[in-house]
Amino acid sequence: MNYIPLDDLKNAWIFRHKSLPINDKDKTKIKPMVQARAQVVWDTFISRQVDHPDFFKKGDWPFEETTWQKTLAWESIWDSEQAELPAEVVAHLAWDNNTVVYFCSAKNNVIETTWAVFQRYWKNFLFMDDGPLLIGKKRKEAVQFLSNGQCKLGLKK
Repeated sequence: MNYIPLDDLKNAWIFRHKSLPINDKDKTKIKPMVQARAQVVWDTFISRQVDHPDFFKKGDWPFEETTWQKTLAWESIWDSEQAELPAEVVAHLAWDNNTVVYFCSAKNNVIETTWAVFQRYWKNFLFMDDGPLLIGKKRKEAVQFLSNGQCKLGLKK
């Protein structure tokens, strides 16, 4: 088994928040990984050196300045009535709706979903805004959401 029930996620409340409801069909597509699977994804696609975005260092692709092409504000849109993910993020990623994505908050906290589901419920996911990375399966594009209200758009190395 690669996933735990959504309700068993440590921060499951972010997906039950009354002001940001998620339909039941889409909830089944938000799949928190069991710790062992999350660690494999993190080690393979994020970092073999550190276990959290706060600790990236030389040798980690997210640490390298050349990874990131642009920085923009996301938090003001998150706080607004606008439901859509910032247009520049959508344009940068330009993935098919069924693209498998990984929302990587820490080595032990990776959530798998689809690009379409993430776009619909990005505000729920970004209650966890302490540096998570959004990457797509077999995709080079990446976004890191920072707690200062900025996000970085770039390409994995």
